[in-house]
Amino acid sequence: MMLENRTALVTGGSRGIGAAIARRLAREGADVAITYAASAAGAQAVAAEIQAMGRRGLAIQADAADPAAAETAAQAVADSFGRIDILVNNAGVFVGQGQPMGEIPLEDFDRTIAVNLRGVFLTTQAALRHMGEGGRIISIASNLAERSLMPGMAAYVTSKAALVGLTRAIARDLGPRGITANVVNPGSHETDMNPSDGPSSDAQRAFMAIPRYGDPADLAGLVAWLASPEARSVTGASFLVDSGANA
Repeated sequence: MMLENRTALVTGGSRGIGAAIARRLAREGADVAITYAASAAGAQAVAAEIQAMGRRGLAIQADAADPAAAETAAQAVADSFGRIDILVNNAGVFVGQGQPMGEIPLEDFDRTIAVNLRGVFLTTQAALRHMGEGGRIISIASNLAERSLMPGMAAYVTSKAALVGLTRAIARDLGPRGITANVVNPGSHETDMNPSDGPSSDAQRAFMAIPRYGDPADLAGLVAWLASPEARSVTGASFLVDSGANA
């Protein structure tokens, strides 16, 4: 188990990609805390799965855009686990999808930036107060950060492209502490928010070199490796996991 005796915080870990990451980190030996916005039952179920693996699991309610909530969540993990070794910034929103640039309400743009970008900034700052030498910060962005594949996604694409830039800056700032910062850019993965039989799934598959949706468990494997000692020299990097949609 490559993460034995390590502790992790995964934001937005009650379902989908976040839940898959939380389970994989626990399977690799880490104690894992997750945050959730509204799905308390889902979060508690994931925490119970982690505990069933013999690890410590913790579910914390926190709005990713709230500075106080970010501090409270990080402190709760430190109080329960002693420290934070691994931070996975996974919480995100996709507000008002499909709206043309001229029709995006300002509140939709602001909410997208608040959660997808500002939330990562806030959570990372809060977690760093409890992270020592050799920590790991992994942020989940999107393949759309590199290539906007379809119209109507200006707010989302902006937030994820900025997250890639923020991650590179974090890597520079924290390198002297031996802390790495990397970003994973997933494409279409099988989740309840974007099912493989959804109304836009055929259009999404049309972009892919391998025309199938990804399994969140496979994405979680990459995150676990980035969190491991084997990835100690990998920082400031972006990893596409999108079945070749951006190829």
